Amino acid sequence: MLAAYLRAETEVLLGKEARLGDRVFRSEDLAEIRAGRQEWERRVAAERDRTSGAPTLGGLHFSVARLD
Repeated sequence: MLAAYLRAETEVLLGKEARLGDRVFRSEDLAEIRAGRQEWERRVAAERDRTSGAPTLGGLHFSVARLD
């Protein structure tokens, strides 16, 4: 879905129509396309963080040092 939104954003910025499923987007829909892209970017980042196994704090990965 992220790739589809990126493709749609590019097409609209080039002055073309873009299709996502049965929807047709035009330049006046750019804000909606960007909102969809940003939502899918958040989802991809969250999934990447979840599957990486690394602890996160506000989306930033961190390591914990042990002092023995």
